Amino acid sequence: MVNQRVMVTVLFFLAFITVSQSLPFIVLHGIGDQCKNGGIKNFVKLLSDWSGSQGYCLEIGNGMWTSWTKPLLKQTAIACEKVKKMSDLTQGYNIVGLSQGNVIGRGIIEFCDGGPPVKNFISLGGPHAGTASIPFCGSEKVCTLIDDVIKFGVYSSLVQNSLAPSGYVKMPIDIAGYLKGCKFLPKLNNEIINKRNSTYSQRFASLENLVLIMFDSDTILIPKETAWFGFYPDGALHSVLQPQQTKLYTEDWIGLRTLDEAGKVKFFNLSGDHLDITHSDMKTYIVPYLKDHNHIVPYLKDQMKDS
Repeated sequence: MVNQRVMVTVLFFLAFITVSQSLPFIVLHGIGDQCKNGGIKNFVKLLSDWSGSQGYCLEIGNGMWTSWTKPLLKQTAIACEKVKKMSDLTQGYNIVGLSQGNVIGRGIIEFCDGGPPVKNFISLGGPHAGTASIPFCGSEKVCTLIDDVIKFGVYSSLVQNSLAPSGYVKMPIDIAGYLKGCKFLPKLNNEIINKRNSTYSQRFASLENLVLIMFDSDTILIPKETAWFGFYPDGALHSVLQPQQTKLYTEDWIGLRTLDEAGKVKFFNLSGDHLDITHSDMKTYIVPYLKDHNHIVPYLKDQMKDS
């Protein structure tokens, strides 16, 4: 009788079932946007409604101004502290990045010590391999200041410390200047030979899925293939290399090849300009990666109850 009770107790603790539970997700908006804008609010709500997962737009500073002027290392550090304080994310979460928000998302994955685990990363139009031009600003007052700052040189300390997108501008005809002066992307992509950090690649390679969405008529990213980690060869502004042809991939600087060889990278291309995505495409290419995530949880079956 004692042995039977012991067995029942053991079975109680060893009885598990698999249940479906949707992980929460965060959205990181693009440059010049902010979480309170109607477009972003609707984007998050639609993804939440369609996936059954709780979504949050993660804001850094005041959104629009901060996205232009705060260096990306500082933006990433702020985002890191925010996700660590969000109790809903402690068991893991997903990231949906829009344009510049994608490099901040990758910064969270690679740089955020002690942060909750990121399971799926869905990237829409991200400048992952860099862009050969500062994104178009527009006609707002801030653009006049930005234009004046750029005159000092994109890799100067002044520009790097006061213009966020300068952190991922990569001029293929000035790779030496880029590696020396650019403060963010060379670190994010583990490009500096004597400063490569295996922790960054291990964290990035731990993703369950990496979804890379490129827009075929993208007029913001130069080249558009940067959304897939493709880019120009060093010293040229033509003949874009596909991601698998770059040294970042072949030498596996950030774990992209590891992910791809494991079948965890999805390369999708959509028609339209930068971030021009339809509801149908959102349901097809984003929502499936935000839906149910299987977890093992303890469960006591009826037949194991001791009468």
